[in-house]
Amino acid sequence: MKVKQHIGHLFLMSTLAVSMQAALAAGGAGASSGHPGTTKGEMAYEGAPIATKPDVTKDLIGGEGPPMTKAEFARAKQIFFERCAGCHGVLRKGATGKPLTTDITRKRGTEYLKTFITYGSPRGMPNWGTSGELSPKEVDIMARYLQHEPPQPPEYGMKEMKATWKVLVPPEKRPKKQMNDLNLKNVFSVTLRDKGQVAIIDGDTKKIVNVVNTGYAVHISRLSASGRYLFVIGRDAKINMIDLWMKKPDTVAEIKVGMEARSVETSKYKGWEDKYAIAGTYWPPQYVIMDGQTLEPLKIVSTRGMTVDTQEYHPEPRVAAIVASHEHPEFIVNVKETGKVLMVNYEDIDNLKVTSIDAARFLHDGGWDRTQRYFLTAANKSNKIAVIDSKTDKLVKLIEVGKIPHPGRGANFDDPKYGPVWATSHLGDENIAVIGTDPKGHPQYAWKVVRMLKGQGGGSLFIKTHPKSHHLYVDTALNPDDKIHQSVAVFDINNLEKGYKVLPIADWAKLGEGPKRVVQPEFNQRGDEVWFSVWNGKTQESALVVVNDKTLKPKAVIKDKRLITPTGKFNVYNTMHDIY
Repeated sequence: MKVKQHIGHLFLMSTLAVSMQAALAAGGAGASSGHPGTTKGEMAYEGAPIATKPDVTKDLIGGEGPPMTKAEFARAKQIFFERCAGCHGVLRKGATGKPLTTDITRKRGTEYLKTFITYGSPRGMPNWGTSGELSPKEVDIMARYLQHEPPQPPEYGMKEMKATWKVLVPPEKRPKKQMNDLNLKNVFSVTLRDKGQVAIIDGDTKKIVNVVNTGYAVHISRLSASGRYLFVIGRDAKINMIDLWMKKPDTVAEIKVGMEARSVETSKYKGWEDKYAIAGTYWPPQYVIMDGQTLEPLKIVSTRGMTVDTQEYHPEPRVAAIVASHEHPEFIVNVKETGKVLMVNYEDIDNLKVTSIDAARFLHDGGWDRTQRYFLTAANKSNKIAVIDSKTDKLVKLIEVGKIPHPGRGANFDDPKYGPVWATSHLGDENIAVIGTDPKGHPQYAWKVVRMLKGQGGGSLFIKTHPKSHHLYVDTALNPDDKIHQSVAVFDINNLEKGYKVLPIADWAKLGEGPKRVVQPEFNQRGDEVWFSVWNGKTQESALVVVNDKTLKPKAVIKDKRLITPTGKFNVYNTMHDIY
């Protein structure tokens, strides 16, 4: 066994050395994380702590695993949930990372695992030891921990959901008309990530209307079809339903739908407006349909099942993006690990009809084309965009793009040469893929990458434009280079060949020390302003910078002590009408 481990160690080190030399020879364009094959942007994205708390899991120490103390097991569990579960899954069955089940890890043994954790791999495993992220002692603890059965997080069913469900203001006691003077179409919901809040900001006056306590690290804000109710969901799976008609908009209902989550949406099909809400969770892997006026949980559906490629059972297929169809009374649900897009028909939730479309594994976020018929969604680690026809409920095409597409909702515009297109940026490289979306008017370009623009670098999270703008904005929030993540690239849509102009957003904010990551461009309702978050540390000053879209000059800088770690911003009108 020791001989085999030693040979494995030598092979791994040899492979790493060759790959490292190749990476160094290639230069710094890939924003190297210090180990081959993975950028720092990818590490920051994939290795973020999950919201499921380690202390609620059931420990399984013993059996065939090597000796561990309870203190060591607890420390390893914390590290795994903070560093590893995002890639390998809570149950270690594999997600974007390889499986780490005991039938594999025990065969490898402690010394092999220590080497692997220390040095990483050319295929994307971070070098946790040599990077200094984990000490030699922690590496040893993790190597032993991986040879024990994974702790089992609790399930979360109707009983648990209803125990957290609160209707703070019943529908009959809510205002019958708008009780404030806000131009609701130009209100912004701004995530205050590490504070567990959202700021409701008047887009006309640039003043904070209210700061609402929410779940941790709100991932997304969504509007009801009527535009009255704002739904936000934290990574800890807590949903707040906020009534924008109140004199001071605030929560009227709330619920916790699981241990970790990313998505919430409401019914938008004609005749079903505001009838239902839906949320999907990372743990447990499931989605829940709720009453659209109270958040009462009505129907829970598991997403566990077979993968689209190897046709193997996966116990932890996380629910990523959810959008509401405009063609049918359906929710479109991305199931990440199995690679399936579910068309969930809500006409009769007691006899639920679900059309399952095979796409590609690791589905994440995406958005509509300009006709709102075709849903383009990123299968991020598969480096593909899946095109779903929401009218026929069928897969149209799988399109190869760059490394780890992360479009947010993407960006729709008219390309001077190729007609209507939709664009995505990438986490893993500097490319912006521009895809034709007009099968009737421009069939020769439809569902093809017609342009591959070069941006500032990898680590992009969001791309955005507006029907009234001729600019395309691309952030690079997770790029390790200070100048790059503190600025944005902007392209002139009428002259894309010219390349991009850099806007020094963080410099315009005039903040003190800190990373000052510039993230998520978001337009106002009129399409003449674009807002950026300058995301600093929790104890450091952050800001929002408003740019004049016509002049590309700063128009306003919003500073307030309550703006702690601002990230995502969602304009009410644009979010209601899926304008991006």
